[in-house]
Amino acid sequence: METPYKEVKSTNDLSGFKQFRFKNLFVKPSPLPCVSWASSDDVWIKMLNKELKYVHDSGFMEQHPSLQPSMRSILLDWLMEVSEVYTLHRETFYLAQDFFDRFMMTQKDVQKNRLQLIGITCLFIASKIEEIYPPKLHEFAYVTDGACDEEEILEMELIVLKELNWDLCPETVISWLKLYIQVASLKDDDNLLVPQFSQETFIQVTQLLDLCILDINSLKFQYGILAAAAFCHFTSFEDVNKVSGLSWDSMVDCATWMLPFLRTTRERARVQLKDFKKVAPEDRHNIQTHADYLAMLNNAHHKQQESEAQLSPLPVGGILTPPKSTEKTTIH
Repeated sequence: METPYKEVKSTNDLSGFKQFRFKNLFVKPSPLPCVSWASSDDVWIKMLNKELKYVHDSGFMEQHPSLQPSMRSILLDWLMEVSEVYTLHRETFYLAQDFFDRFMMTQKDVQKNRLQLIGITCLFIASKIEEIYPPKLHEFAYVTDGACDEEEILEMELIVLKELNWDLCPETVISWLKLYIQVASLKDDDNLLVPQFSQETFIQVTQLLDLCILDINSLKFQYGILAAAAFCHFTSFEDVNKVSGLSWDSMVDCATWMLPFLRTTRERARVQLKDFKKVAPEDRHNIQTHADYLAMLNNAHHKQQESEAQLSPLPVGGILTPPKSTEKTTIH
């Protein structure tokens, strides 16, 4: 059975990535600061290699005639809700999203009555990887309201793991965003491992990404580009270029595609940090939250249709050229 992976030869030579200039990959040397515990070039290259290894395809629904993209949106929205109920981290949800999308690429003609089982199983796997104290198996079965039992989840777990070839360590959209925003916020003497960025800024960007990821067309873009484009809507292109190595040309399609989603989030009240029992204040921003995302998604799609009907770019100044530092608020 075909899998969504390419055998990628690992490399430690940054110059080798120039061959991927037209695949929206990074060609700039590592933007990471020097650290005592590792080579910043090695860390950067490993992240780039993962962008090549973990491949996604927004067209996987064509392999499943009985499914609609909206079913994926509903499932991921529900997984966000489950994640908030169990105070799971954002990285856990985004791992589950990645596992689900890659698993579906390996399958054919999956029926809609199997989606919830696949989705909750992916979240079960992700929680065991990312959480210190993951919910118990029976808790994952419980939230399906009788649709999936424990034995079914365990059986599906083995199927998912085998189909993914046990490749369970992608750089998710959230891991890219945290890297970008952390490096952008560093001062000369700051520690890369200790968060230096504003929690409030972080959750504004993650709200946009949470909404975008519900749209299957988000899979047209690599995770690093999705995170960079979202970040670019909250700071200057110069800052994003410095921390990502991405050119404006490699980001503009994604940044433009995001505009209806951005406009939708800005019509809502500004998202606020939530307090969670047994979650330290400094970790609040890392907990996955849920909002009325399906209604917001419908709103964003309506804005997309309006824009397409006008047969012209969305009327937002500066989108076809990099936003200047004077046009955005700073992240510090």
